Amino acid sequence: MVLLLRFAYVCIQLRIILKSFVSQLFIHILVPVAIFGFIALFTLFAVYAERKIAGFVQDRLGPMETGKYGLLQTIADILKLLQKEFITPKAADKILFAAAPVIIFGAVYIGYAVIPWAPDFLPANTHTGLFFIMAVVSIDAIGILMAGWGSNNKYSLLGSIRAIAQMVSYEIPVGLSLIAAVMITQTLNLNEIALQQGVLSPEPVFFLGIWDVSNVGGFLAWNIFQAPHLIIVYIIFFIASLAECNRAPFDIPEAESELIGGFHTEYGGIRFAFIFLAEYAMMFLVAMLGVVLFLGGWNTLLPNIGPLKLADWTTGIGWGIFWTLLKSLTIVGVQIWIRWTLPRFRADQLMSLCWKVMIPLGFVCMAISGLWRILVMV
Repeated sequence: MVLLLRFAYVCIQLRIILKSFVSQLFIHILVPVAIFGFIALFTLFAVYAERKIAGFVQDRLGPMETGKYGLLQTIADILKLLQKEFITPKAADKILFAAAPVIIFGAVYIGYAVIPWAPDFLPANTHTGLFFIMAVVSIDAIGILMAGWGSNNKYSLLGSIRAIAQMVSYEIPVGLSLIAAVMITQTLNLNEIALQQGVLSPEPVFFLGIWDVSNVGGFLAWNIFQAPHLIIVYIIFFIASLAECNRAPFDIPEAESELIGGFHTEYGGIRFAFIFLAEYAMMFLVAMLGVVLFLGGWNTLLPNIGPLKLADWTTGIGWGIFWTLLKSLTIVGVQIWIRWTLPRFRADQLMSLCWKVMIPLGFVCMAISGLWRILVMV
């Protein structure tokens, strides 16, 4: 009888362990699939929006033939890319050529793992989330070098060298702006950084270091208003992130008039689609990172005004996802607007802006953050 009871107990424990394992396995499969699905849907939406905005800025119609108002144009483009055969240049390094698009997309894709969408609603709540993003997104540069070198094409190689020079240079002001923000927040956990910018903050929140807005919340509690210099820090981050994404006016690596197609000249079909997907995924990732660090993250835009508890009413998981998407998509819209408004920089202008303006200004803002934390936020 004792043996039977022990056997039954072991069976029950094994069942509990197996059930937990299966549920965890399901979650670990579902979350990456959901992130990839979001990136794919966002890219379809962003490409269509970019074409329509470009048409508006240039006083033309944009897509209008495939589907009503051209809504099916991006889907038709994806189907076209999927149907194309794999073409590898005869003289190319086949391993590097094939692996480069996967590494370029994978580096950006993994960055979504630590971004919070709502209060405690994120794939991985790690205490080094910001450091993790900076580390994995930097791998993107290796993939671009592999694409240029592996293509065995002088235009692709020149495009990859330009891209890496630009990305490595502009990672410095990005890093300085992130350090300036972290010195104020005192944490690398992105969920905690977002938490500190609203009515759920466990610590007091001060507007410009003077007015306690812990119970008011809204945009008054965002990081850009907790210290006046953080507005400049966000502008540095935004401009440098455009260069990191190779977006106009920093799109020299992909300057068709000079380099045909840049580092992806030899790519077509699904391989080109992955590179294209990575660029738009990067757009949303840097927009969302800027929102989390400076623009309140998933916190509401609306403050509590007397008896109207607008911030309290519009805070939660559902509202958090809504505010995150609204803010991030607004920043993406600004990125698209800038692309079709400003002319492309020359290479010397691009580097001068980085090394002579943004990096010194970034160091000054970082020093101000240290002094602000010591003298004001004590």
